[in-house]
Amino acid sequence: QVQLVESGGGSVQAGGSLRLSCVASAYTYSHYWMGWFRQAPGKEREGVAAIDSDRSTSYADSVKGRFTISKDNAKNTVFLQMNSLKPEDTAMYYCAAGRALWFGSPSLSENDFGYWGQGTQVIVSS
Repeated sequence: QVQLVESGGGSVQAGGSLRLSCVASAYTYSHYWMGWFRQAPGKEREGVAAIDSDRSTSYADSVKGRFTISKDNAKNTVFLQMNSLKPEDTAMYYCAAGRALWFGSPSLSENDFGYWGQGTQVIVSS
């Protein structure tokens, strides 16, 4: 079974940066998606960023220009570089993976991802 192990969460001040990492076990799909989702207390889980096996990406409007998703294929690792953090970014962040359903910019819908990490907490103070 695919396992996703996350790290990099923590507490930072507004305007600061964090880099989240997600290490995945070997994946059998030739075309796959990996993404980052977040959920704050009392709010629905939302897609933040996603990347496919060809490095096509998608971003939520709220993080465009501030967050960057990337990957290192040799290390089976996906990253989320988060810059210019805002208090609104405070949430539990989850790494997810799944079979790609189409080519091009991947989905940001949680229902399209079948594997999930344990989550890592990000707290941004003002």
